[in-house]
Amino acid sequence: MKAFAQLMELLALTPSRNRKLDALTRYFAETPDPDRGLALAILTGALSFRNVKPALLRDLVEREVDPVLFRLSYDFVGDLGETIALIWPHKSDSGDLPSLGALVERLSLTSKADLPGVIGALLSRASITERWALVKIATGALRIGLSARLAKTALAQMSGVELSAIEEVWHGVSPPYLPLFDWLSGRAGRPEIDPTARFHPLMLAQPIDEAKDFPKLDPADFAAEWKWDGIRVQIIASGGRVSLFSRTGDDIAAAFPDVTETIVGDGVLDGELLVGAEFTPGAFNDLQQRLNRKTPLNRHLLELPAFVRVYDVLFDGAEDVRALPWSARRARLERWFTRHPQRRLDLSPTLDFMSFEDLDAIRRRGADEQGHEGVMLKRRDAPYVPGRPAGLWYKWKRDPAMVDAVLMYAQRGHGKRSSYYSDFTFGVWREGEIVPIGKAYFGFTDAELKALDRFVRNHTIKSFGPVREVDKTLVLEVAFDSAQRSGRHKSGIALRFPRINRIRWDKPAAEAARIEDMDVFLAAP
Repeated sequence: MKAFAQLMELLALTPSRNRKLDALTRYFAETPDPDRGLALAILTGALSFRNVKPALLRDLVEREVDPVLFRLSYDFVGDLGETIALIWPHKSDSGDLPSLGALVERLSLTSKADLPGVIGALLSRASITERWALVKIATGALRIGLSARLAKTALAQMSGVELSAIEEVWHGVSPPYLPLFDWLSGRAGRPEIDPTARFHPLMLAQPIDEAKDFPKLDPADFAAEWKWDGIRVQIIASGGRVSLFSRTGDDIAAAFPDVTETIVGDGVLDGELLVGAEFTPGAFNDLQQRLNRKTPLNRHLLELPAFVRVYDVLFDGAEDVRALPWSARRARLERWFTRHPQRRLDLSPTLDFMSFEDLDAIRRRGADEQGHEGVMLKRRDAPYVPGRPAGLWYKWKRDPAMVDAVLMYAQRGHGKRSSYYSDFTFGVWREGEIVPIGKAYFGFTDAELKALDRFVRNHTIKSFGPVREVDKTLVLEVAFDSAQRSGRHKSGIALRFPRINRIRWDKPAAEAARIEDMDVFLAAP
């Protein structure tokens, strides 16, 4: 456990990707099984403990220290693990913590009633760094600047096995990944995974840089499609079994039986999950009502029917076609739909264009008239490659909408931002008051973050737990993708992907936008 706590601390404190990669590589090479596999599961979010919740840990600490002192400390520090590590009052001399494997077993098998006593004893035996890591492990809220792809890259660096080969088997193995590490260590062959019954890593697009990329690209080499405003999914149909995976590999089939129960034919398909009748996509807010549910509501099945707009094929039946160029896969996909007529799947159309100027006009018209997110550019000769390969797929999003809004509230961030006010709520004028229209926590530089943090500290007028209300004097230029009406927000408006584009130090708050100014965005399709 001590080695894993030290690894987590290094990952949290160093901004260097190479240092993180080297530390992970050493840990996986030097740590025995099953600890390294369990560490991999924790770092990639594949391991959780059903009975350990942040509320349980807060209650445990408040039994041992003054509750007011704990809440003030938590508010100041901004991170639960760090707060508990520093404030826990007990220290036991009963020895080191158990191994990571033994710790995971204890947290998994202990009853909910006995957990406070077990965790309290562990906290007392741990050093400050181990306490912090213990809370992070128990709650799953790591926030240490690590992606699953970086962890897999470390496995590739440790073993010499190609990253793409590791990603091919990743979703077919489970913690503590003993067959995976046996393969990577040369003790066994590649794990046998049924390719038609598991999630496959997705191919992703790069944002287009109009000034840099277009002069190097030939429009004749590319096909174009609309960028649909839904969520990316992968359909796996084999022998009458159908799985529906999100882009992170979570099987969401149970939430969308109206899609999965209608699919005929075998194959692995890539597409966009949308909602709407007769294959007419509705607003993303409509889809959000159906997301994050284990099972759908009956009224949602009737009022918000789901469908998938398919734009690629990975397996045609049992045949792996990912190595084929896009144009050949597209032809395969069209024939697949001819052979297997569908009720809740349709084929994403391609767009005809002669030049990138033509496509730009199509992109702008589609955004203005139909509310499309933008267009996708795909090289006609591109194979289907997991990850984000350079130069094969590009996304050319519509220009963001902009509004000048007034900063209203701020809250500290998490992890590296736990010492800064970095989550900002902003609003617009309505009948002499400012009503909130959104919240953003990115878009600004490190220097701008420090300036915003300083503004919040110097202009706080009220506190509500961790939230600070500030003088309504600072204007933020907020970029967002779209606006929708929403009964869940006081202003009646919800913004899609808001981010702070610029701090308007020069603009008086009285000149910020009014609620009527949002009508033009709400009127957009």
